[in-house]
Amino acid sequence: MSKRKSDLGDQVMANAGNEDEEESGDEDFDMLNVEFEWFDPQELDFHGIKSLLSQLFDVDAQKLDISAITDLILGQPLLGSTVKVDGQDTDAYAFLSVLNLQAHAEKSFMAQLIQYLKSRAASNPHLAQLGNLFSQSPTPAIGLILTDRLINCPSEVVPPMYTMLLEEVEWALREKEPYNFTHYLIVSKTYTEIQSKLDIEDDRPKKKQKGAGGAFEIMYFHPEDEVFEKHALCAGGFDYATKRDEGQSDSKRAFQEMGIKPQGHAILIEASKFKDAVNAVADYLKPSA
Repeated sequence: MSKRKSDLGDQVMANAGNEDEEESGDEDFDMLNVEFEWFDPQELDFHGIKSLLSQLFDVDAQKLDISAITDLILGQPLLGSTVKVDGQDTDAYAFLSVLNLQAHAEKSFMAQLIQYLKSRAASNPHLAQLGNLFSQSPTPAIGLILTDRLINCPSEVVPPMYTMLLEEVEWALREKEPYNFTHYLIVSKTYTEIQSKLDIEDDRPKKKQKGAGGAFEIMYFHPEDEVFEKHALCAGGFDYATKRDEGQSDSKRAFQEMGIKPQGHAILIEASKFKDAVNAVADYLKPSA
């Protein structure tokens, strides 16, 4: 573990109670005090990062060479972080890294990834500026940020990962390494609740739709994305290229009335505005006293 990460020593408080119990006030809920640690990515993290990448790209992970992308992340160990609880030799709860799309564009698996992102951008007019960048030759110096975490990992672990990334990019530039980005592209996920097929088949009472005009509200898997969007050149969602089985949304109904439909999400930020965006995220996710 590098010194800059061993010195963090931050503690993040994670709720171990039931949210409904908290709101009702009927029962007390416990707080679990967990000390998270930030590490440089290491070879032993291959399976953990690969699993989180597969989670990030959801059903479209099968269209990409996730193993090769993971190897590329591990090939730049002084750039990016993993977050763990019980020491370096344990599985990562979260990871964050950045890849230079221009520098690696000639690699077959990266060309595949770039083409995938270009096709997804083309599916949403809100991502037209991103599509225009991908149409340029050579590929612009876009820093592709890949990050995800386990569902029980609190969002407060995120600001240190981004803050350290800014420092690491600055150090890399001093060493004349190829991280002089024009833009940062964050690939993420959102979801919407959808009417359950089980409700339709069983003629169950239908839950009312949310939002204006009866449309369901877009929800963020990563709450920091909502802050990043405020600093973005463009941002928007896209359907996955791989079609889901009709009943798959119902399989994600974790004791709730509605099914959910995950979507990919892209946020493009100019490099000159990225530091301000990271600072805003740090302020938004600041642990409560």
